[in-house]
Amino acid sequence: MTAETAAELHTIIDLIRYGTSRFNAAGLTFGHSYDNALDEATQLVLHSLHLPHDLGPAYGAARVTSAEKAEVLALFERRISERLPAAYLTGEAWFAGLSFKSDRRALVPRSPIAELIETGFEPWLAGRDVHRALDLCTGSGCIAIAIGHYYPNWEVDGVDLSDDALALAHENKERLQAHNVTLLKSDLFNGLTGRHYDLIVTNPPYVTNDETDALPQEYSYEPDMGLRAGPDGLDLVLKILRDAPLHLSEDGLLICEVGESEQHLIKLLPEVDFAWVEFKVGQMGIFAVECRELIAHSARITELAAQRP
Repeated sequence: MTAETAAELHTIIDLIRYGTSRFNAAGLTFGHSYDNALDEATQLVLHSLHLPHDLGPAYGAARVTSAEKAEVLALFERRISERLPAAYLTGEAWFAGLSFKSDRRALVPRSPIAELIETGFEPWLAGRDVHRALDLCTGSGCIAIAIGHYYPNWEVDGVDLSDDALALAHENKERLQAHNVTLLKSDLFNGLTGRHYDLIVTNPPYVTNDETDALPQEYSYEPDMGLRAGPDGLDLVLKILRDAPLHLSEDGLLICEVGESEQHLIKLLPEVDFAWVEFKVGQMGIFAVECRELIAHSARITELAAQRP
């Protein structure tokens, strides 16, 4: 960028418009909290200026200082040249209305499960009481901590295999004072002997090997183990379906995100009554299934899971 071009940018809205144009021209990939150039440029500008992420549009006309402008433009240049996700540039990601610390130790928080948390998991819970909930493959801790925040009377466990992810989750637990959340290291359910839950929520790795290899550069900064899940994306999901009944109450519910691997799951287990969740923007590859349904089809699920590494 030339000094002449920079000199023509005066206000917050100037910077947002300029960043949006630069991002689109550079062909950046979006999908880490924001799905378009305008929203991402807005959040980078507001973060750099130490302004609230939901700042009203009336402030768009506010002028910025030369020093502030330089900081914003430097952030833009890093986003373009390094292809780093915006959340890793700012160190912050918003999930379910809460601010989480975000860095390369775990995936950037972005699951549609946030909408379920904010709406009480209804109508899927159908009013049943929840005392204990589990977030399996918790990563940054965003799902477990958001559940703990919105439902302070629930006891919530957040589980992950990665020491790095758990360290970040602990920082987020302290950041949001989630005193009803317990973080545990476990390879799926292997370390949870004797623990039972009324609700299990999981956003496990579910991207196929081919899709993982073909992902844009932005995704290369995230832990591979948080994405890659075999030829059809179901290596971990099938094990979760097999073992979840051992840790669910009799009337328990499992909610699981599988993304684009939904099609593979339906083909493998057409007889299982998966309730596919409708979000404000439509289906997002997330299902709810009752414990009794998993038990009814446990033989077939166990057979399929045994074929996985």
